[in-house]
Amino acid sequence: MVWKWLGALVVFPLQMIYLVVKAAVGLVLPAKLRDLSRENVLITGGGRGIGRQLAREFAERGARKIVLWGRTEKCLKETTEEIRQMGTECHYFICDVGNREEVYQTAKAVREKVGDITILVNNAAVVHGKSLMDSDDDALLKSQHVNTLGQFWTTKAFLPRMLELQNGHIVCLNSVLALSAIPGAIDYCTSKASAFAFMESLTLGLLDCPGVSATTVLPFHTSTEMFQGMRVRFPNLFPPLKPETVARRTVEAVQLNQALLLLPWTMHALIILKRPFQEVKHPSAFIGCQPPGNQVPLWLLWTQWASEELL
Repeated sequence: MVWKWLGALVVFPLQMIYLVVKAAVGLVLPAKLRDLSRENVLITGGGRGIGRQLAREFAERGARKIVLWGRTEKCLKETTEEIRQMGTECHYFICDVGNREEVYQTAKAVREKVGDITILVNNAAVVHGKSLMDSDDDALLKSQHVNTLGQFWTTKAFLPRMLELQNGHIVCLNSVLALSAIPGAIDYCTSKASAFAFMESLTLGLLDCPGVSATTVLPFHTSTEMFQGMRVRFPNLFPPLKPETVARRTVEAVQLNQALLLLPWTMHALIILKRPFQEVKHPSAFIGCQPPGNQVPLWLLWTQWASEELL
């Protein structure tokens, strides 16, 4: 046991040095992008918004086949026709990812009609934009079923075959609200935080699975129909992202096998601010005493100050 610990103490610094050097080289030399010409991509919530832009981006970058899932047939048809006009084979299926049995049945239909899915993009989401006491119970459940549990069902439906093929990628379009909540969107923030934990665990679990990876994307406020009523306090300092930008950076992250992507890059400040202030929000935390009153961490005050409630 002693020798094991001594070995770990020696190997760990060497691993850290290797990773630092590897990261430095990656910053200097251009990275090799993954070839998408043999990949079948499935995008949930693919009829409009970021989902539609993702379909365009994958098609432009040479994906073999694209499959769209959603609940609004009109939007799915429009996107499918657009992708086909770009020269890429595209299919759509009506599916509510919050319905487990429907997901499994539709996944079976996809495999029979299209073939094996090698890139799964969990993009479907709903938001109601209300406080807890103003939220309808069914609406709260819907958010959790679609935004969180839906990713469980789609991943369970397609991941086993990816592992068999030793070729696959699970992508989660999440939100920075998974790291830092705002008032007025309690259902959305909670579901996104759950989905983030799901992806963290999944990503770690796939480290020993050759050929299969995962990517979590955490974009800031994006100018889509879903967030039409959202405002930020300083729009010039925190401008909303364009769906095209989110889609482009997401596909690049897949091609680079990047595990985590925050958009824009300034959102990394959330991680820097959040962790230390969770521990030092009051000096008594260092000695294990209960701090007086309700001490709110500075990172939480910062995000609340920078944003306004959903309207």
